[in-house]
Amino acid sequence: MSLKPLYSLRHSLALRLTLWYAGIFLLSAGIAFAFFYYLITSTIRGRTDQDLLAEVRSFSSVMLRQGIEAVKRQAVLESQAAGEKKIFIQLVYPDGRVFSSSNMSYFRNIPVATEAIRLMLDQGEPLFATISSPDRSHAIRVVYALLGPGLIVHLGQAMDDLTRIIDAFQKTFVATMTMLFILAAVIGWFMARRALAGVENVTRTARRISGGSLTERVPVTGRADEIDQLAVTFNQMLERIQTLVTGIKEMTDNIAHDLKSPITRIRGQAELTLLGSGSGSREEYEAMAASAIEECDRLIEMINTMLFISRTEAGVTQPELAEMDIAALVRDACRLFQAPADEKGIALDGHGPERLALSGDVRLVQRLVGNLLDNAIKYTGENGRVDVTVRSPAGGRVEIEVRDTGPGISATDLPQVFERFYRGDPSRSRTGAGLGLSFARAVARAHGGDITAASSPGEGSTFTVTLPVRPGQPEMAPR
Repeated sequence: MSLKPLYSLRHSLALRLTLWYAGIFLLSAGIAFAFFYYLITSTIRGRTDQDLLAEVRSFSSVMLRQGIEAVKRQAVLESQAAGEKKIFIQLVYPDGRVFSSSNMSYFRNIPVATEAIRLMLDQGEPLFATISSPDRSHAIRVVYALLGPGLIVHLGQAMDDLTRIIDAFQKTFVATMTMLFILAAVIGWFMARRALAGVENVTRTARRISGGSLTERVPVTGRADEIDQLAVTFNQMLERIQTLVTGIKEMTDNIAHDLKSPITRIRGQAELTLLGSGSGSREEYEAMAASAIEECDRLIEMINTMLFISRTEAGVTQPELAEMDIAALVRDACRLFQAPADEKGIALDGHGPERLALSGDVRLVQRLVGNLLDNAIKYTGENGRVDVTVRSPAGGRVEIEVRDTGPGISATDLPQVFERFYRGDPSRSRTGAGLGLSFARAVARAHGGDITAASSPGEGSTFTVTLPVRPGQPEMAPR
């Protein structure tokens, strides 16, 4: 027989919780038993003491009114009336000698304690004691009290009622607690299993995911308890993992496609060099080598850009924040791209305040703005227009808007323009690796912002970057 079920049960959290419940229940039951046992014995002992004191007062009253002989007669009558197995009465001297006694045949092993008499005389009030006898199944409660000068009464009462009550209490308590313990253990087991059902769902989902199914999700009950919070967090992690895995797959597919052409060109140039070895001029070989180097540089740049995007989206690369003037940065970028814009007769205009403070990575933000301007000029036809606007709306954020009069983007392609290597329709597939907008989005999100696109075919496109000003950074004073 397989020992796996026993091993699983031994390491089961539900079993450990159940054992904890059971242990706490047993501890509580033990405390309750001790409390009720003490309460019952104290109550019965108190009532017995009251009965013995009443007898002492009765004997004292008879002693005062009628003398010692009347006390002796009453002692015999009291003993016979209550039962000679129930009580005993002795009249003794201070030295412990018995002056008179009821029938002691049932209490013959109960001695007169001279030490108790001495203590009673010292403290001047009746002294109670509980005595256990080897020939009795129950204890005996005794009292020593002074009746008169040189005369002490020694009364005892069998506590068989207490024994019967305690025996009944023990049997009832044990039987009741046993049933309650079994019930509590069963309920505790089911409660623990129910409480851990969500954890088991997470475990089962994780096992299915390990088999390759990233679409699995942990069901959420809607109770908003700790298990639900675990399920929601786990599902969010799965969403993130699925997004990254999907991105890796798409990137791998795109890399395979986009690397094919430059590598093929490099290989072709190398083959031409080998085939034409000795027949070509030095200038031709240098041109082929320069072309190969150029292709390699493009590949290196593309790979570095892809690595940056992947690391940024994964949270590995963080921007190096520093205070900058975003308005001046945009103006500098416009001046830099003025020459290529003039070549196509494109009007490139910048709009915004004189100064606008922003906390960000200067190098990355420069490249972000440069990518957007390069993209706008590249896809805007001759005699077109590109407008760059910087503004700071309410909410502690900065917006950079780049608007062009290019061919626009179809509604089908628009949601995918920020995907890596995506070029859309042929009109937008001229040059480049298709990483510029992906890079821009990665930079914006790394700064806690985002980028959006609005476009319609034939009406141009508008790209809007939103970046937080980063509260806590000092504002730049206006000039």
